[in-house]
Amino acid sequence: MSRSTFHFTSESVSEGHPDKVADRISDTIVDLFLAKDPEARVACETLTTTNRVVLAGEIRGKGIWENGGWVGNIEGEIEDAVRAAVRDIGYEQDGFHWRTFEFSNHLHGQSVDIAVGVDATDDKDEGAGDQGIMFGYASNETPELMPATLAYSHEILRRLAALRHAGEKALEPDAKSQVTLFYENGKPVRATSIVVSTQHAKGLTQADVRKVVEPVVRDVLPADFITDETVWHINPTGIFEIGGPDGDTGLTGRKIIVDTYGGAAPHGGGAFSGKDPTKVDRSAAYAARYLAKNVVAAGLADRCTIQLSYAIGVAQPQSVHVDLHGTGRIAEEVLERELPALIGGATPRAIRTHLGLNKPIYARTAAYGHFGQKPDTDGGFSWEKTDLVEKLKALA
Repeated sequence: MSRSTFHFTSESVSEGHPDKVADRISDTIVDLFLAKDPEARVACETLTTTNRVVLAGEIRGKGIWENGGWVGNIEGEIEDAVRAAVRDIGYEQDGFHWRTFEFSNHLHGQSVDIAVGVDATDDKDEGAGDQGIMFGYASNETPELMPATLAYSHEILRRLAALRHAGEKALEPDAKSQVTLFYENGKPVRATSIVVSTQHAKGLTQADVRKVVEPVVRDVLPADFITDETVWHINPTGIFEIGGPDGDTGLTGRKIIVDTYGGAAPHGGGAFSGKDPTKVDRSAAYAARYLAKNVVAAGLADRCTIQLSYAIGVAQPQSVHVDLHGTGRIAEEVLERELPALIGGATPRAIRTHLGLNKPIYARTAAYGHFGQKPDTDGGFSWEKTDLVEKLKALA
């Protein structure tokens, strides 16, 4: 997006999308284990399909998995937590019902080879849980410092879900949205296309669904963004009664662009959900967003992209790269040198400590984006705080 005049599109998917159901379940397991052991290691993958949920992955933790097996009634707690997550989303359909789906748990102990490389010892700091590259991004085009196309796509589905949970009978859990905006001088000025596909109650027509959806869209977008030339596609296939895991298989980690910046920034390829915060795919991506957001909030740039890279078992980042996209009011080299120190060196342990990530705060991140949401009082979304602004202003 280096040009000043262009169209750009982002999409979102609802909490009831089959991939998001999988993300929610995986993060529910992370929260369950971190509540028992803040140092638990979790890599939980979920598959959802017609009346079936399957878990697989590696775990370790006190009171969870010890001496090669489960502790106490933890297996029963896992199944109860999974069913509660699906119930909370709202699935009570013939093809996928929280009470009756078949459940399989194939989680097992973490590899000792990984544990040796990652764990801290007397002469070695805690290493990164894997190699990889992670990106963080911020833009001043919205109050949340997120791309407008993605912010609006998320908010449309969040509002539709709120209507459904409040009793709107026309709507079912599975939904997708897509917003295309026209930018002038690098700023969004109008919507050229709106796409919303939502699962609906049986017997409803396309017109019935539009009566529910269109007012929500108009309430989310600025009034002057929608014009007579805006193209609308509400349930463009005409019918969407079979949805969720009954309509399509869901897997953890398949919506990484929805989870991040809607295509407005690079992505390192690693998913977030189902991973404890020693995995830098998750924690370092949160740290990069935190730093980028604070740079923009401090007025040092209109846009900021930060890349961090890591090697498995090694604590220090292999590189720090800052791109201010030609909008900077400080040298990028200065930020590359100074930013890691603001979070204790950007090691996995420093990131977890600074952002308070060893808490059961992750199920709430599984839908409507990991970024751009308000920090919670219990430590959730701590990476959205702008508490580095004064220190960054001093650098300038």
